[in-house]
Amino acid sequence: MNADQAQRAREALDRRFEAISGLSRFARPRFGWIKAIREALGMTTAQLAARLEVSQPSISGVEASEGMETIRLDTLRRVADALGCDLVYALVPRKPLETMVRERASVVAASMLAPVRQTMALEGQAVDPALVSEDRQLEIAARQIRARDLWDEPDRAPRKRASTKRDRSPAKRR
Repeated sequence: MNADQAQRAREALDRRFEAISGLSRFARPRFGWIKAIREALGMTTAQLAARLEVSQPSISGVEASEGMETIRLDTLRRVADALGCDLVYALVPRKPLETMVRERASVVAASMLAPVRQTMALEGQAVDPALVSEDRQLEIAARQIRARDLWDEPDRAPRKRASTKRDRSPAKRR
């Protein structure tokens, strides 16, 4: 996906997320949705177990796994269906994706520019802020960063592995 396509995809997703942005404040009930809905319907664990064709103790296990956030999505979907509910699964960004990309590009650009600014200042070649402000320099640098490079963490960037004897082809023995 090229940069323009990625930006259009972010903008389209941002528009979709606007409609559900309030859901992130919609907290899960203390003992989980399954138990809350089951009890509100007046359904016992045995009755839900019968609908799912599983044992009653496994329903207690399912409710416990939801409470511990270890429930599998396929299990949650089956239980939702047995309760007459739809499962809605979404990752809802805390802020617009486009904003996240711009902010990250600024952070990466700042980390790239800092040593350059330092070196240029030491050499008496610093850019005159009257000509180009630091914010403008940062904005220009941020636009030059490839999207796929935005999310590499400097301390976690892939490093070339030192070669070992095992990496080399075996020497011919005479």
